[in-house]
Amino acid sequence: MDTIKSIDPNTLAVPNLHKLLLSAVAPRPIALASTMDARGRVNLSPFSFFNVFSANPPILIFSPARRGRNNTTKHTYENAKYNPEVVVNIVNHDIVEQMSLSSTEYDAGVNEFVKAGFTQVPSEVIKPPRVGEAPVSFECTIDNIVELGSQGGAGNLIISRIERIHLHTKYLKDNGELDTQKLDLVARMGESWYCRASGDALFEIPKPIFNKGIGVDQLPAHVLSSTVLNGNHLGRLGNMEHLPSEDEISKQQSSHEIQGILAIEDPKQQQDELHKYVVASIENNDLENALSILFCLN
Repeated sequence: MDTIKSIDPNTLAVPNLHKLLLSAVAPRPIALASTMDARGRVNLSPFSFFNVFSANPPILIFSPARRGRNNTTKHTYENAKYNPEVVVNIVNHDIVEQMSLSSTEYDAGVNEFVKAGFTQVPSEVIKPPRVGEAPVSFECTIDNIVELGSQGGAGNLIISRIERIHLHTKYLKDNGELDTQKLDLVARMGESWYCRASGDALFEIPKPIFNKGIGVDQLPAHVLSSTVLNGNHLGRLGNMEHLPSEDEISKQQSSHEIQGILAIEDPKQQQDELHKYVVASIENNDLENALSILFCLN
């Protein structure tokens, strides 16, 4: 039987809490960050505490957290404090193994570009180089560093303003926009797991309409007890702009298929069969038909 386990994070040891968070908050995009130290030596390291947070101004934020085992800070964090510039390189499947190798904790001054076999390409407006093999690279200046704590596991938010964007043209559509299917991006999961955003892993959901959808609360009450329709089905139907008309419902009720379903004497079986018919229409992306079928049963 499925039950809920509630946890006070303050009762967990930091390593256990860290492991739980990484498994639950996923998938996470990966920032392969290139920085430079006070002696001009390059460092390259991946971080999955990362995302885009603003388009105007264009801001990326990633967090090289303090090490949980000994509370030391990472070279990327130290470099960013001295030289507030970073190249955030995006990781796709073609370079995921090299990215993983670059996460090795080499000594200060060791160039992970060389260790991982990446091509070091000069940036246009900042000093740290970019990864030539990355599908997308962002040259950034660092606006601010927010230290979230002083103990092991505490994050250090590096708030980075995008100054240049570099795109490999093989990942673009004919209209010049990035092509999600060509990008073949990867993301970090918990433990040693990753996921790949390609093939069957990709799916589309129509964006909510500009006008307000009718909402699940406007659907017939029998949907709430359905063992066939799931939350995704209800969300899709609730996004419809209008309820079906009486004529549309009557037309459905007069159809051979619906008459056969309505003739079923057992109420539960009748409801299940109707809902299966609705699901078939949803899967065919015939949402107006699905909605009107749903209203055939009171």
